[in-house]
Amino acid sequence: MPTFQLSPEESAYYRAQSSFSDPGALADRYEADLSAGPADPAALARAVRGLLVHRAEGGLFGHAIAEDRLRDDAETRYADDILRLIVGRDDAPLTRPRRPGDRFVGVCRDFSLLHCSMLRHAGIPARVRIGFADYFGPLHGDHVVTEYWDAERGWLLADAQLADPAVAAAHGVDFDPMDVPRDRFLVAGAAWRAIRSGGADPDAYGHQDSVRPLVGAWFVAGSVRLDMAALNKVETLLWDVWGAGADSDEDFAEDTRALFDMPAELTAGEVPFDAVRKVYADDEGLRAPKTVLSLAPFNGPVQATLRG
Repeated sequence: MPTFQLSPEESAYYRAQSSFSDPGALADRYEADLSAGPADPAALARAVRGLLVHRAEGGLFGHAIAEDRLRDDAETRYADDILRLIVGRDDAPLTRPRRPGDRFVGVCRDFSLLHCSMLRHAGIPARVRIGFADYFGPLHGDHVVTEYWDAERGWLLADAQLADPAVAAAHGVDFDPMDVPRDRFLVAGAAWRAIRSGGADPDAYGHQDSVRPLVGAWFVAGSVRLDMAALNKVETLLWDVWGAGADSDEDFAEDTRALFDMPAELTAGEVPFDAVRKVYADDEGLRAPKTVLSLAPFNGPVQATLRG
């Protein structure tokens, strides 16, 4: 089997923690708890799965999620804050699954951020990817996974949310969650290219909000921006917004749409590391500013200042 190569610069970059994925003062818990067992992507995904519950999974786990947990947990940006909440509720080793009521209540981004954090701590290059999955419902729903480096196969997609077999079975998943097929999860750039070529219906991509469907090219464009930021290790909340865009396809002018063509091209397939770093650094419309508008569903909208 061929061995893939990752440049030393790219390897070092994606092995190092970001300000979002850094466990901070909880790094000693990684050392104490995670080093006791295997540090492979699947084992770390199982650890993450035992610590978190998705805010839409209450019924699946037979647990009524408290309103304050929905409000407070699901808008937590940083891995150290997520970990602090988890160990504050149950100080057991991080490899021991919590009861649903003691888990952090998050969304897909939180599963992937914590998985990415643990992978980086284990010395495995990893990054968060934003895109659209076809395995949670009728839409290509907005979703977040981890992408990690495998020396024999290159970059692979992993969905820590599916690391519990019961959860995977509930969604009819028939693939290895540590090797998500790229036609089942489309990174945002690939979805954007499909829409721009006329080969995909924009209304098939987005989020089924309780009030109205958040779907369309405008929504996918926002995901391209989030994915570009995540590739540069700025793993924001999914409702953090900045730069050019629109709130509907009707208000999404062609000259603004065209701004997303080049970043989508860069991020849709094999990601050119140097180019993605340079474009992000040079383009103020793509680069996350120090302060973003957070359209948080419980505590927003609010201007949020990001860690450096």
